[in-house]
Amino acid sequence: MEELENKERDREEIFSRAVRAGKRTYFFDVKATVNDEYYITITESKKRFNNEQGKFFYEKHKLFLYKEDFDKFAVGLNDAVEFIRTGRVPEHTETDDSSRTDEDAAETRPASRSIEFEDLLPGSDTH
Repeated sequence: MEELENKERDREEIFSRAVRAGKRTYFFDVKATVNDEYYITITESKKRFNNEQGKFFYEKHKLFLYKEDFDKFAVGLNDAVEFIRTGRVPEHTETDDSSRTDEDAAETRPASRSIEFEDLLPGSDTH
């Protein structure tokens, strides 16, 4: 049992980078599923004050980014940053598939890369 707990903890510590930006901190964490498929979690953490309890707490929002989506995510992020910096809409050389649904995208993913949410949970062994 202890070996399993150590393996799960190791999955959480593959790579991490914290970026402090004003009142926010962004965490970029590389993790692995039970099938050793890497993915990134991007967590935004903001320090907030709870008036009722008179205490500070951290509000967190998390985004999961899978390997098969890295390139498209990077293009979208770079396009948004370029637009903000220059005010010009970036030109695309790729086809824009933003009208596709999650189901459409799932159909085009290779079966070997299919990752279920349950695969990310500690202690889950569905495969």
